[in-house]
Amino acid sequence: MIRVTFLGTSGAVPTVERAPSALYLNREGDEFLLDCGEGTQRQMMRFGTGFGFSHLFVTHLHGDHVLGIPGLIQSLDFNDREAPLAIHGPPGSKRHLKGLVHAAGHDPSFPVTVHEERPGSVALDRAEYEIRTFETDHRTSSVGYALVEDDRKGRFDREKAEEELDVPPGPAYGKLHEGESVELDDGRVIEPEQVVGPSRPGRRVVYTGDTRPADATVEAAEGADLLVHDATFLDEDADRARETAHSTAVEAARIAGRAGAKRLALTHLSSRYAGRAGKLEREAADAFDGEVWFPDDGDRVEVPYPDADGE
Repeated sequence: MIRVTFLGTSGAVPTVERAPSALYLNREGDEFLLDCGEGTQRQMMRFGTGFGFSHLFVTHLHGDHVLGIPGLIQSLDFNDREAPLAIHGPPGSKRHLKGLVHAAGHDPSFPVTVHEERPGSVALDRAEYEIRTFETDHRTSSVGYALVEDDRKGRFDREKAEEELDVPPGPAYGKLHEGESVELDDGRVIEPEQVVGPSRPGRRVVYTGDTRPADATVEAAEGADLLVHDATFLDEDADRARETAHSTAVEAARIAGRAGAKRLALTHLSSRYAGRAGKLEREAADAFDGEVWFPDDGDRVEVPYPDADGE
């Protein structure tokens, strides 16, 4: 599974119930942190994510997204971390992120590298997935991040291979599933498409950070299994959302609808609505046909494959 843990879901001002922005993403054991507001290391302990993440992806340099970095780095150091950590941020962020890593003269004993990521680039390239950046619309240099899995091989029809085509079980099955033709002892050549179905889509999880509604988000979140979008304000405060370069819950819902996202998680709740997240949920639900909710800190959601029911 892909598992997402919401560590911090408040806006710029934390509340008793909600910490500043941070999200933990675990993909089949590859662990990542997205944004790092104040006290993130405590939220990680509180909600049991552990500290096994290898990359920190920062959307922008506003304090409620980065001021947890110094404390987290020192906590990792105190816990004798040896594994390297890579920090990624938007253009122009490297000097400031390095300053946070070494705040108060602290030099971590484990390797830390800092990378600037242009919108539209691949921040992390793995054999089965990428983490891509996309442009967001905030009051400073900012990017969002999308984990996009490769398409998976189609299902192998063992019954057809064995009973209809008399393909003997064994290495031939593996070759066919890998897209190779197989010649049988009787001279017949079996093509992969005879026993392998069409490729199956991977998963897509998208995190915007703080942003106005943006076409780039629609493109990045096309068909997303989960979109985590800024929803700082109620619709009645849409003018304030524009002034501060944030989104309303309704605007987030419209972006999710345009993208064809399956699920929408609202985040970055303004402290003015403490205890009123349900109202933002209801406004968004009226504008989006998929599943939508406003997670609490500590909530977890698993993202199955789109065709999981047929596995």
